Amino acid sequence: MENIFKNVDNQALLYAAGTFVILAILYISTYFTLRKLGSNPKYLIPKDAMKRVGKPLFILFLSFLIRSKSLHTLLYLDDFSLIIKKTSNLLIIFSITWLILVALAVAKKLIIKNYDVETSDNLKARKIYTQFNILERIFIVIVVVLALGAALMSFESIREIGVSLFASAGVAGIIIGFSAQKLIGSILAGIQIAFTQPIKFDDVVIVEGEWGRIEEITLTYVVIKIWDKRRLIVPTTYFIEKPFQNWTKTSADILGTVFIHTDYHVPFDKLREELTRVLSSTDLWDGNVNVLQVTDAKAQSVEIRALMSAVDSPTAWDLRVFVREKLIGFLQENYPDSLPHTRLYINEYTNPNFPKK
Repeated sequence: MENIFKNVDNQALLYAAGTFVILAILYISTYFTLRKLGSNPKYLIPKDAMKRVGKPLFILFLSFLIRSKSLHTLLYLDDFSLIIKKTSNLLIIFSITWLILVALAVAKKLIIKNYDVETSDNLKARKIYTQFNILERIFIVIVVVLALGAALMSFESIREIGVSLFASAGVAGIIIGFSAQKLIGSILAGIQIAFTQPIKFDDVVIVEGEWGRIEEITLTYVVIKIWDKRRLIVPTTYFIEKPFQNWTKTSADILGTVFIHTDYHVPFDKLREELTRVLSSTDLWDGNVNVLQVTDAKAQSVEIRALMSAVDSPTAWDLRVFVREKLIGFLQENYPDSLPHTRLYINEYTNPNFPKK
């Protein structure tokens, strides 16, 4: 009998050792392969990929190891085999979910790094960034829900409870649908924004009379960073249902305007020459648009519009302020009579004190 037990123990030990060696070889080979690929600039895998993948990979291989029947026999854990297998199933689901989320994060890093949203002409980068951020959240929710479902369905008792609840799930789904229709509408609006892109990350928009940039886009709400550092938070449905201004929908460059009211004696050609000189003296101007026009003539003044272009809206604002200051200073210094003023004419026939000729 002792020989039989010895044979069983030796056989279990052999199988357990073989399983451990095979899993260890697989783990080590995977580790060094990813590490080597990460150190080679020809490959897309980032250098820190192995650090992020190492823990979930270790848990995955460990979960396969503890499922080994020979290990149970060797450690006299046959009575707990069912519990160990259930635990192993949960660890496998958890580690695979972790690996998928890590792979998604690595893929995002690889894609985003090829697009710089800090440049002035960053339309394509903002499109990719917006789509990836929203779709990433959707993918994470789907993966987590599927993982939780797989974990729960691994227990037969819970599976039976789930089957018994299918009869009432339809009614409950209708009730939940009615009570959460706004939430569902916001989520669907977020998905629609990801594909149609009426707004993108870092877009310059005017919403509710406020000028700002799109700072964050989620499935249910959008955060707008106002120019004075406030944050305006609006639901995603706002950008589907209501009109708003998007200054960077197709490109970042924009036209800036400066309105000046002057007297009728203003020399338009001299003012045009000064506008050209002022624009040429600053890096704020992109060199594309330089126009000065008379846009209105009122009883007391003439309205003049200076039109200029800049690479983006913040630069256009600084350029407008600069041009307005320089043009007003030019008129004050060289043509003070061209500034708006009120004239009063006294007629000799209506004023008896008017000196006779």
